[in-house]
Amino acid sequence: MESVDLRNSVLEFIKTKADTKFLKLVEALATTYQENASINRESLDEYNVDINNAIQEIENGDFYTQEDAKKIANQW
Repeated sequence: MESVDLRNSVLEFIKTKADTKFLKLVEALATTYQENASINRESLDEYNVDINNAIQEIENGDFYTQEDAKKIANQW
């Protein structure tokens, strides 16, 4: 379904069938979506750099095992 068709379908549902519970869910979803959109990376290149850096850290042994993480968490 194309974006325009999907938008129209959702709007029609909201106009004709949506109750308060549904509208509150949609509002919460939209708010969360907007908040998350603002923290997205600026570009695909930046994303790829982050991935490559993470792979390098793992290859260098710079990571915690699940057991290490449990020990650290127990110290909190």
